[in-house]
Amino acid sequence: MAISVDTFFLAPDAQGTLQSRIQQMIAQGILSGRFHRGEKLPSSRKLAQHLGVSRITVTLAYTELLANDYITSRGRSGYFVSDTAPVPPAYAPTAKGTDSVDWVRTLSHRFTGGDTPRKPRDWQAYRFPFIYGQADPTLFDHANWRLCAMRALGQKDFTALTTDYYDQDDPLLIEFIARHTLPRRGIAARPSEILITLGAQNALWLAVQLLLGPGRHAVTEDPCYHALRDVLVQSGCQLTAQRVDTDGLPADALPEGTDVIFVTPSHQSPTTATMPLSRRRALLDRARDLDAVIVEDDYEFEMSFLGPPSPALKSLDAEGRVIYVGSFSKSLFPGLRLGYLVGSEAFITEARALRAQVLRHPPGHIQRTAAYFLSLGHYDAQIRRMAQTLHRRREVIEDAITKTGLTVAGGGVYGGSSLWMRAPDGMDTARLAETLRAQSVLIEPGAPFFQGPDRPRNFYRLAYSSIPSKAIPEGIARIAAAIKAAA
Repeated sequence: MAISVDTFFLAPDAQGTLQSRIQQMIAQGILSGRFHRGEKLPSSRKLAQHLGVSRITVTLAYTELLANDYITSRGRSGYFVSDTAPVPPAYAPTAKGTDSVDWVRTLSHRFTGGDTPRKPRDWQAYRFPFIYGQADPTLFDHANWRLCAMRALGQKDFTALTTDYYDQDDPLLIEFIARHTLPRRGIAARPSEILITLGAQNALWLAVQLLLGPGRHAVTEDPCYHALRDVLVQSGCQLTAQRVDTDGLPADALPEGTDVIFVTPSHQSPTTATMPLSRRRALLDRARDLDAVIVEDDYEFEMSFLGPPSPALKSLDAEGRVIYVGSFSKSLFPGLRLGYLVGSEAFITEARALRAQVLRHPPGHIQRTAAYFLSLGHYDAQIRRMAQTLHRRREVIEDAITKTGLTVAGGGVYGGSSLWMRAPDGMDTARLAETLRAQSVLIEPGAPFFQGPDRPRNFYRLAYSSIPSKAIPEGIARIAAAIKAAA
């Protein structure tokens, strides 16, 4: 790759001759990592014209850099950063001056300090990655996704690719969700009641901004999706974390004055408990008594391989009281960042306006690519393939757990892609995770999912969405051995 001449500037306060300043400018670019090994430098004539100096000055600077092995000459091809130049692994420019702004005083809001943990970016380098929500490259239909992306780039779809939808969405994707995806959950919705979002988390954020604030009261499950709790805390609302049982959120425990209830009835996050139909009806009745709204996060319904999933809570709602959140992140890949909100038209109208103020709309090309992938049948084929693979992995992991004596605290009735585990009382699974990481095993500590200072620390999550079946038994054996050694 050639380095653009437009990125070269002589520091006005630099000392020394023009030749030494040019030499220093290029050397600093190499030492900071901005210029990579093998990249082509501008010709001496082009750089001289750009900097407004004589060509001989640039040539002399290049000659010195050649002598010091910072750059190399390849005859008529020009000058390149040397393969043995001292280039750091990452670009890290030196700071100019000292930051004198008091950011503690200057920032009016702070969004750091939440519970959301960070997963290793190199998780695929670990032999036993029992971590949740990552895409398995062996299961993704990359060839057909690429074809759909190419089709969405075609002249026929130029409008879908380039238009500013403002507060609207790709009608093809909306139609597929309305006619195909939602009916599988028992939900009937008009296009005006559906909004595309940047994943489920963006959908939850929109719901929180519209429904909550100081003086309003929200109830979440405990444990729950930690990123949701972070958003709720930032809203300034009163927050009650209600402990779940083996059937999910107890409807009769919801306190008076509740305005919004956040729930994951199909696969409780993270325990994977499935709420039975009787409790779903009880939850709707209790919400009616409280005049509360329910936000249903149905993040993993496509992963139901042990049997048909229960109807969505939204499908039982005859009063417009349930706002439904869906996502393609688990069934396709998390980097896609496509989800959707389904609710009464009055709510979706406001959500549409808020989304337009923040990000207009998810990119048209991504929406149209997903629409083609879904409508041409590739999505359903991938879901079937994933279900078969996850079923096999579930059998292997349950067998390994039984043999090693580990304790399952929760496993979805209809499937899913993870198990909720319990270590012996008094054990801190965050420390356990660090021990296992050194053995190339990744697990998710459970404490961040709980609310409050006295949160349990002996739970952890084991996901099997991204680990091959053949690796599961040894990985489980290592976990069991680490727990035994720490007990």
